Amino acid sequence: MKIIELLKTLKTQSIQGDLEGTINQIQFDSRKVEKNDMYVALKGTVADGHQFIKQAIQDGAKAIVCEKLPVYLEKEITYIQVENTAVALGILAGNFYGNPSKKLNLVGVTGTNGKTTVVTILYKLFKKLGYNVGLISTIHNKIKSRIYPSTHTTPNPVELNKLLAEMVKKRCTHVFMEVSSHAVVQKRIEGLHFKGAVFTNISHDHLDYHGTFAEYIRAKKGFFDMLSNTAFALVNQDDKRGLVMLQNCKAKHVTFSMKSMSDYKVRIMDSSFEGMQLQIEEKQNGIINGKETWTKLIGHFNAYNLLAVYGVAMLLGEDEDEILTELSNIKGVNGRFQRYTSSLGIHAIVDYAHTPDALENILKTISEIKKTNQHLITVIGCGGNRDKTKRPEMAKIATNYSDWSIFTSDNPRTEEPETIIKDMLEGVKEVEPSKYQTVTLRKEAIERACSMAGKDDIILVAGKGHETYQEINGERFEFDDRVILKESLE
Repeated sequence: MKIIELLKTLKTQSIQGDLEGTINQIQFDSRKVEKNDMYVALKGTVADGHQFIKQAIQDGAKAIVCEKLPVYLEKEITYIQVENTAVALGILAGNFYGNPSKKLNLVGVTGTNGKTTVVTILYKLFKKLGYNVGLISTIHNKIKSRIYPSTHTTPNPVELNKLLAEMVKKRCTHVFMEVSSHAVVQKRIEGLHFKGAVFTNISHDHLDYHGTFAEYIRAKKGFFDMLSNTAFALVNQDDKRGLVMLQNCKAKHVTFSMKSMSDYKVRIMDSSFEGMQLQIEEKQNGIINGKETWTKLIGHFNAYNLLAVYGVAMLLGEDEDEILTELSNIKGVNGRFQRYTSSLGIHAIVDYAHTPDALENILKTISEIKKTNQHLITVIGCGGNRDKTKRPEMAKIATNYSDWSIFTSDNPRTEEPETIIKDMLEGVKEVEPSKYQTVTLRKEAIERACSMAGKDDIILVAGKGHETYQEINGERFEFDDRVILKESLE
């Protein structure tokens, strides 16, 4: 594509050089630059891409996008100076791939918990409704039925627009994607055109990156601030930050809830390990209409997730009865309250819960459903090189709701597992020591839980969910909670 075509809608501060030249690819990693590429110099948390402009030119870059021009300008190179290269990258990537988001019904879902479940169920629902659908999630990306690996919750702008362009090519009409707080701050979604946005909830997470809870909230709100007046903003009104997301948001304001009056409301009529009977109410022109539906999903948190899915489908113009019929047949998401019952009658649950709020939601749900003769054993760890303040809190929550807790490793990354567990133990100083124990190796911890469980008892293994690896000292080792659990039980 010609450089001049790439610069459409991009605000520039200065341009030096020829705009008629053609570039092959947009690169923001100087190590990947090849002949006739455009190099965008990003200011990262570890390194400043401006330091590698000279190297990018030596490797064949024809155009340089930067915030600060080099002292010496090469005659044959085109220099484009912008205020923010991260913002520019999103716009350039969109232009390079023909702005595919404009040709799709793109809906983004953000929040601490529930993102993966909401986008995955939306993907399944709209497939059942007869559409060609795309999915961008933590677990994997999908174009129709084909799976593409996922490295980040939200890909970088070049990969993201490339993926969306492929979805357009494959005639997708709807795309549902997770939008992480990191992605908003790092401008990965810059230049995208969203049909709608969903806010599920916000709680203690990612403070290692954002620094403060206020900054974390501001990051989430940044997604809603960028919506146009032709989009919709659907927020959980029961979360006190839900209405914060709507402040100064140009999109159509829509709310959902379980506890307060809102546009869409859900009540749990009946609940068991087999599923829930829900009543969903919709308010239109002051009139409230209610309908009941059955779901195979379990828990208050999933009632919220399903209500968000229902709201999105209604806002996209789908038929209410068709939505409810299809939702009643949809199964849950891999690694999200994934259940298994052994031949000896022991119930095992694997869940991705890795925040205090998510863990409490899961344990509360199990506690409400389990019978008095059933014991609950929880296996839980905390990730290394991440927010340390949530470690004692999660340990305390585990012991509050469980008969026995086993503290173990999660993804220790470059931290010592024993150090992480020691941080967790700070939260259970007042707890009877017989209620918890520590087993550093995760496999041994799961095996210990299985050996402790009797008929009808419940084991929860939390923190890793769908992950098929364990990250230790920069290496990923094959590890799947679900596989270990099944093998140990049988």
